[in-house]
Amino acid sequence: MQTQTNTAGGRNRIATVWLMVSTVLVGLMAGLFFAFDVSVMPGLARGDERTYVTAMQNFNAVIDGNGLFGTVFVMALLAAVASAVLEYRKGRRGVAVWVGAAAALYLVMLVITFTVNIPLNNELADAGDAAKLTDFSIVGKFKGTWVTTNIIRTLLCTAALTALARALVQYGRAAAR
Repeated sequence: MQTQTNTAGGRNRIATVWLMVSTVLVGLMAGLFFAFDVSVMPGLARGDERTYVTAMQNFNAVIDGNGLFGTVFVMALLAAVASAVLEYRKGRRGVAVWVGAAAALYLVMLVITFTVNIPLNNELADAGDAAKLTDFSIVGKFKGTWVTTNIIRTLLCTAALTALARALVQYGRAAAR
């Protein structure tokens, strides 16, 4: 039976779990943002403004009230930070740097989300019932600002996922020694 810690460069189950969890969670977020970029937002843009508002209000309400989404959204960062700290403490500095870079990229994505996307989502929610709406200027903000920042969030999460993949490769090499 393998012990929890072999050598400083060897495997550590807790470090392995955190590295894998952070990779999966960041991958899920990258996939969600990507799905909005390539299907949801272009599809909504083909319809009328009332449908656009109604659909986005519904998407936002479902995501805001979804505990699983909230857990993945926050835990992706926490898992990456935990992994970076564990890797650094185990002396796997190269792995820690890549995981730290992933955490930093993900943190930038969170800042964009909280400063741009969520305020726009809230403005859309405050617009009220789409059936009674007469001013659809919010749709222009979504088609411009929200869509653009979502593409940036996709790129940041994809870059974070790439950094985590690199960390996994280096981790595997260190464990093989």
